[in-house]
Amino acid sequence: MKPSLLTQLEVFVEQRLPEFHQKRLEKLATLKLKAVLSRKNPYLFRAKAVNTSEMLVRQILDAHLSSQEETIFGDFLEALAIHVCESAYGGRKSTTEGIDLEFERDDIRYIVSIKSGPNWGNSSQLKKMRDQFRQARKVYGSKRALIAVNGCCYGKEVIDRGDYQKLCGQAFWSLISGEDSLYTDLVEPLGRSAKTQNAQFLEEYDKVVNRCSRELLADFCHANGSIDWIKLVAFTSATRKTPPATP
Repeated sequence: MKPSLLTQLEVFVEQRLPEFHQKRLEKLATLKLKAVLSRKNPYLFRAKAVNTSEMLVRQILDAHLSSQEETIFGDFLEALAIHVCESAYGGRKSTTEGIDLEFERDDIRYIVSIKSGPNWGNSSQLKKMRDQFRQARKVYGSKRALIAVNGCCYGKEVIDRGDYQKLCGQAFWSLISGEDSLYTDLVEPLGRSAKTQNAQFLEEYDKVVNRCSRELLADFCHANGSIDWIKLVAFTSATRKTPPATP
C-alpha cells in the first residue's frame, strides 16, 4: 500500500475507532435485563440446559450485544470506506437517497451502497436498493459511464447482477482504494487500539453481569436458587394470566 494512504488510514482508525467502543459502553450502561429478556427465546436456553443465573445472563447479553455491535461497527466501516476512497480518488459521501459513496475512477462514475457483509438483506430490501440505483441513474444522467455497486466490507462474492455489481471483501476495498492488499492492511491498525479499549468494556460488562444476575435471582428464581422457568416463560410469552401449577 502507498505510505501516504496507509498513514491516513491509521490516523482515521486511531481517531474514530474509540467512538465505536464508546457507543458499545453507552449501550451497555443503558441495558435493562427485562427489556432484553422479553425479546429472547426462553425455550432455547432451557433446551441448552442453562441452569445458573450468571450463565443465562451472559448468554442473553452476548446475543443482544453482538447484534448491536454489528450495527455500530457497520457505521464505522462505512465511514472508513468513504474516507479511504476520498484519499484515493476524491470520493465523497453521496447526497442521493440510498447511495453512500460516489467517486470517479478511469472515467467511470461509481455509485455505491455500502453494507458490512454479503448476507445483509431480504428480497424486499434488495428490491429497494435496486430501485434506489435506478433513481440515482436518472439523477446523474447518461453523459458518462456509470456503474452501481453493492459494496460489502467482508465476504468473497463478486457478481455482476446486470443493473449493479456486488463486490465483497478484497474486491470492494480494491475498487475504492486501488490497493489489492487494503483488505488485509486494515487488520493491524484496527487491532492496535483494541486491547486498551476492550479492557474498559470488559470491566463494565462484568458489572452488568453482576447487576443482571442479582435481578434475575430476585425475580425469576426459586428460593433454592434454581431458575423458575415457568415464571420466566410466562414473562416473555403469556397473553393471559398463567394458571396456577397443578399440585
